[in-house]
Order: sequence, then structure tokens, then C-alpha cells
Amino acid sequence: MVASLALPPRTRSQAQQPSAPAGGAPPAGSEQGKRPPRITVRPELVIVPVTVKDSSGRLVGDIRQEEFRILCDGVEQRIASFSSEPVPLSAVVLIDNDLPDRAVNQVQKSLAAIAAGFGPSDEAAIVTYAQYPTTVADFSTNNDRLFTQLKRLELGSHATQVIVDPTTAGPSINGKPAPTATGIPLHGSKRSVSTKTLHDALYSAGEMLQDRGRDRRKIIFLISDGSNSSHNVHSLEETLHFLLSADVSVYSISITRTVPFGRSLVQHGQTQLEQYAVDTGGDSFFGAKQADLERLYSDLTEEARNQYTLTFSPQGIHTDQDYHDIEVRVRRPGLHIRARGGYYQSAIAVGR
Repeated sequence: MVASLALPPRTRSQAQQPSAPAGGAPPAGSEQGKRPPRITVRPELVIVPVTVKDSSGRLVGDIRQEEFRILCDGVEQRIASFSSEPVPLSAVVLIDNDLPDRAVNQVQKSLAAIAAGFGPSDEAAIVTYAQYPTTVADFSTNNDRLFTQLKRLELGSHATQVIVDPTTAGPSINGKPAPTATGIPLHGSKRSVSTKTLHDALYSAGEMLQDRGRDRRKIIFLISDGSNSSHNVHSLEETLHFLLSADVSVYSISITRTVPFGRSLVQHGQTQLEQYAVDTGGDSFFGAKQADLERLYSDLTEEARNQYTLTFSPQGIHTDQDYHDIEVRVRRPGLHIRARGGYYQSAIAVGR
């Protein structure tokens, strides 16, 4: 699924590099002195990470700047800067800690493989959530430590929960369903119940990432069954607002393909996972088996690291509104583009 993105050739050979200074510091062009590429922007510029895939879902890494177009509120913008170089990741690995019994074992066995997707310039934190988010490990660039923490992490699980919906329940006697003429009690319709707060967990992960700097790709690496309760402190709209303001993208891996039958309307599940990914310029994947999950972990981090980075300074748009739509197009047919759906002017103004 993942295509390699070629780095530009070095402009000078190793033999032409200056020798190390007397103090022992490596020369700027030496292997020890090399630094990972960074996104360099002025605060008033809007950052737009862009993923381009072909019809088979493979990353396309040879798009040139002149092939991209950016529209803001329908007005075409001048691309101020462009890069196709990989950038370091700041990631919160956010893991659902109340998975269905049928899924938790496969996820549990796959977790240690997440560490393999991060490189020496990346940093990752681990957070679990059910009713409340819990920080398991703060940001670290130590990949061995990340591997050990994921290996030792014990996930919770639950059997399928159902409750009687009082709006559709039949007659009762002393609090118990009354028998029908056929002798079969009427129990009413059953629906699945969740106490998990998906919005709040994503908001909390975004708070951890908001100050990591605009020179890094900030992502939430979400593993979830998609269920959500109606008891979140933050709404979906409020959480999306915050994530977009902090330049955070959500990459979700769903361990259930469809919304369980009978789930109440407040538990949108998969729709919400996909909406977070689409609106923030991330991506969404499905995997239920250990081998599939381990492959997806690597695909996810590779895709996030190897996005194109475009920036623009908004021109010719209405200034009396805070939110502005973004549309990215490519002058090449048959390609699929993923980019954030918009930005908030108030966030750009403070240079977040």
C-alpha cells in the first residue's frame, strides 16, 4: 500500500564536505551532523499536509508543486511553499481500553508492532481510554522503551451489553415483562450501550499535541471499535475545531467494520471515526486480525510521515468568518487526495 518517497540527491559529495572543527563537532554535511527535515513556516501561513494515492490505494510520491492547486472558500491560492520530504512525527497512540471480547485478544497481541513504525526522530506517547483517558507513557523518542510499554500493556474488554429501551418495551407487571397471549413476554427492543467517551479522549490527545511545534507532523494514532457514549464533555464539532486549530490529524484503525445492529443514534461509531479522519486530513483503516493490524500500523505511520506539505497565505477570502474551507486538487487524473477540510483563522492568527 505504501510507496517510497524519494529524497532529493545531496548537492555535494562526501569528499567535498568541510573537515570537522577543532572542537570535535561533526561537519554540517556529515552523517552525524545530518538533521531530519523540518517544516519551516511563518505563523500566518496555513499548513496543509496532503496524501495522494492511486486507484489501488498506493501512495503516489512523484507529484510536483505545479501539479497541485489549493482553493480556500472556492478562491484559488498561491502555494507559498512545497515539500515532499518525510518529516518527524509527534504521535499520541490512543487505544480503546474497553474492546469487545472477540477483538481484544487480536489487538493485544499486535500492540508491540506499533513501535516498529516510529523512527529515531519521531516521538510517541501512549494513552488508553474508556470512560476517561489515561496517560500510560508520555512523549519519548526511545523506541525500545515504547516497545516494552506496549508489550506490557494489558487491555480491558467487555461482553456485549444490551438494555431494554423503555420507549418500545411492552406492558409490565411489578417491573417484569407481562406475558402475551402466546405466552411470550414482550421485552422491547434491545440496543448496545457504551460508556466510552471518544470525543473527550481525542480532545485530550489533541491537548497533548498542540504545543509540540509546527515543524513536526502531529497525529493521533487511534485504535478503536468506534463506540461512543452520549456523556462526552466535548462534542464532535468542538473536538474537530480544537484538532484543526492545533494542526492535528487523526489516523484511525477500526477493529469492527460496521456499526453493531441496534446501536442507538447517539452512538455513530464508524461514521465518527471516519469523519475525524476525513476532516483533519488523516486516514481510516479497518483490521481485525493480528497480522492485518501489524501491517496497518506500519502503513499508517509511513503514510503520515510521507505526506506532501503545502502552505499558503490566505488571500481574497471573507475575513468576517473564522472557519474557512480548504480544497486540494491535483492536475493528474485518477488520483485520490486527502487533506484537511479547513482551518480556523483565529488559530493561524496566534501562530499555533
